[in-house]
Formats: sequence, C-alpha cells, structure tokens
Amino acid sequence: GHVTGVQTCALPISAMKTALLSVTAGAVLLAALAGCYNVPVTGRHSLSLVDPQEVARLSVQAFEDMKKQHPISKDPVLTAQLQRVGERISKVVFWDMPNADWEFVVFDVPDEINAFAMSGGKVGVFSGLFKVAKNDDQLAAVISHEIAHVTARHVDERLSKEMMANTAGNVGGMVMAGTMGLVGTDLVLSAYGIGADARSLAFGRQQELEADHIGLVYMEKAGYDPREALKVLDNLIEVTAGEPEPPEFESTHPTNPDRLRAITAELPEALKAREAAQATGGQTSGIQVIK
Repeated sequence: GHVTGVQTCALPISAMKTALLSVTAGAVLLAALAGCYNVPVTGRHSLSLVDPQEVARLSVQAFEDMKKQHPISKDPVLTAQLQRVGERISKVVFWDMPNADWEFVVFDVPDEINAFAMSGGKVGVFSGLFKVAKNDDQLAAVISHEIAHVTARHVDERLSKEMMANTAGNVGGMVMAGTMGLVGTDLVLSAYGIGADARSLAFGRQQELEADHIGLVYMEKAGYDPREALKVLDNLIEVTAGEPEPPEFESTHPTNPDRLRAITAELPEALKAREAAQATGGQTSGIQVIK
C-alpha cells in the first residue's frame, strides 16, 4: 500500500551527504526535526523543512488570490470537462491526499498553456491548455501529473531548498521566525510553477520523471488511456513550434527525451493495469474529443 505522512528518516547516504554539504549543521537539525516522508507510489524517502498543513493553508490562500486576479471561464464545456476529469482522478488519489477539499477551476486565459494542482486539493487550468489537451484522456494526463507533484510533495522540497539557501547564514533567525514564517503566497505560487518567479523554480529532472510515473498510475487507475500522456507532449511541441519563448508550462515542466523515453517504457505496464481494472469493473474512459 501507499505510505504517507511523517516517517522515520531513512534517506540514502548520497542524499544525506548532499544535505550535510549544502547547509549548516543547524539547518540540517531543523530539517530532521521538520520530518521525513515517503513519496506515494515510488516509496522514495525525502525530507522537508516545511509543515505540510501550513503549505496547504498558504496554497488555499494563494488559490483564492488567483481567482481574484484571473477571470474564471464561463465556458460550460471546458468547465464540465475539468470537473468530470478532476473528480475521477480525485477518487483514486484519496489515500494520498485524504484531507483535500477539491476544487477545479478553469481560468479564462487563452494565451497561457498551463495548469497546476495545489496542496489542499486546488486545481487550476488556464484555458490555453485545451489547445494541447484535446480530450478527456489528455486532460487527465496533465491533471494526474500535476496532482502527482502535490502527493510527492515536490513543492515542499522546493520551498525547503529555498529556505535553506536563504537562511544558511542565519539559522538562529530561522529558529526564531519558525520555518514557514519565511514563506509567503508569492513564493508558494512560484514553487507551483505559476507567478512572476516561476521560470526560475522549474521542477527538476528527477521530479518530472517521478511525477510522470505517479501520474500514469493515477490516470490508469481512474480508467484513462495512459498512451494519451505522450500525445499531450507531442501536441505541446507542435503548438509551440517556432515560438521565441516556450509557454510557462514547458518552462516549469521541461519536456526532454528522458521524459518521453521513460513514459514510453512505462506504457506497457500501465496498459496492463488499466485492462485489469476494466476487467474487474473499474472505470473506463471512452475518449471524448473537445472541438
């Protein structure tokens, strides 16, 4: 089964060496006190300086701010599609996000190809994403990937790195302020791949590969066709070809040959799992094309 929550820290030796070399002894102590956790599906051990409940609180606040800053789409087709897909995926990730208060919003920003999921169950899609997510299965691939970043607590890892970098010479001040006192909604938004500084906080290669893997598991459990995950990346490359600057989504979720190869290699297993779920009465997708 999936293991979530705070766990006894059992980081690989290489990860422990990296932590010891990159931060002061005081910051390492804070990291140990903050807690270790196991990533769902992969079981990878990681550690975080931030309180997940506080990240969720700040995420909900940031999401409310976004709803005031960006127009919410009145398109009933797109809104219904996101709701339909989001609800199906939310059911299969329940044990990895048991306290989520799910909310799915389409923002009417047709020039922006981007989507995100936040701690607390907040999911946003900019309407420009539907240029590359052309059916339910393709949208499910994107949403599953974004939710995987949340369940793997990649944002917590990014915030922790930022905090360690900013407080390496001021550990005492960090203790006095409390770990999350140094984090605001702007930094939280950037860590999710949105906001002014999003491009400077792009998800790392290993985080992208991990989110791809977990996302494939989520989408096939929900009955969607995992082969559509590759088609989304193909659509993104086709739609953005020749543009002087890549869209926000590609900047913060870099597409590279490693990701394409990894998804391709995992497809046979994902398809078998999907077929097994269908044979036992699991959900099936039935691709619905949005024109």
